Amino acid sequence: MQRRAFLGLGGALLAASAFGGWTLIQHAAQPLLLSARDDADGKHYAVGYRLDGSKVFATAVNERCHDVVPHPSLPLAVFVGRRPSTESYLLDLRDGRLLQTLNSPAQRHFYGHGIFHKSGEWFYTTENDTAEPGRGVLGVYRLDGQQLLRSSELSSHGVGPHQLLWMPDGETIVVANGGIRSEADSRAAMNLDAMEPSLVLLKRDGTLLSKEQLPERMNSVRHLAVASDGTIVSGQQYEGDPGDSAPMLAIKRPGQAFQPFPIADAQRQVMNQYTASLAIHNELRLLALTAPRGNRFLVWDLDSAQLRLDVPLPDCAGVGAVADGFVVSSGQGRCRLYDCRGEHIVAQPLELPAGLWDNHLRLA
Repeated sequence: MQRRAFLGLGGALLAASAFGGWTLIQHAAQPLLLSARDDADGKHYAVGYRLDGSKVFATAVNERCHDVVPHPSLPLAVFVGRRPSTESYLLDLRDGRLLQTLNSPAQRHFYGHGIFHKSGEWFYTTENDTAEPGRGVLGVYRLDGQQLLRSSELSSHGVGPHQLLWMPDGETIVVANGGIRSEADSRAAMNLDAMEPSLVLLKRDGTLLSKEQLPERMNSVRHLAVASDGTIVSGQQYEGDPGDSAPMLAIKRPGQAFQPFPIADAQRQVMNQYTASLAIHNELRLLALTAPRGNRFLVWDLDSAQLRLDVPLPDCAGVGAVADGFVVSSGQGRCRLYDCRGEHIVAQPLELPAGLWDNHLRLA
């Protein structure tokens, strides 16, 4: 373990030197909003903007991206390819320079999400085993200078893994297994009559800690948010009859079972059986959700489940927590800042390009 720790530190120091000591003096300005975005011609970009609207970079990429994973200490981020992409992109956040096109190995494709370990040395992605369609794996990559090198893979202990996040200990991974089998080059579901969605906790070495399911087997567990106290919230995408009453949000509080998050029927119906991005504001103890098929943005009190906000927002996409509340992007309209500090939540349009934003955003 001492040798491994030394090698990891050595790699981190080498990477830091490659970025001119960026780890010691990080950018003191406002957060950098990272997301995937298209242009009017349908070309794909990995972009970084300050919240005042100033563009840091817009880097053309071959394939549409989904989530963005900033490095914990270096000016790097991985823009992860959208399912069933075979490419993801490692960028320098200072200028958007493409450092690496990360290709998935044979008989694997990306599912759109990833995480960096807190050491900065290891990167994990959700992937599909196309030789056994739907068998979920986590690709494990090591950062060597400015390149990610595949090291191994772990089982996701489920079918069709989508998002994965760290628990607060930084060593336990939570995985949303969507439960849907798909072929190599297709987004078409192969097993709607036999879906197996699950919420899984596993150690970083792949050891399974727990696996839980909701009663509705056609309720695909897709996106996640984790609070600083270890509370996990998942957003679902229901594949059954549009008239069914399926829980679109579920929660696992510390020491408790995975169960539906209590929301009113009016909000459940407006989601149109589909949730997208989730974010938790730890200081304000708020949960935010985008529901693009219902063109709604919603905020609840995380502890009481009291609804704080339900507003229309066309094709709302990514959401991320900032000091004042939440930043939300849109596929059709303006990006907005929702100030949640007072009794009433106040919306403010941001001077960012309007429309064409993809599903997720991250703030670095």
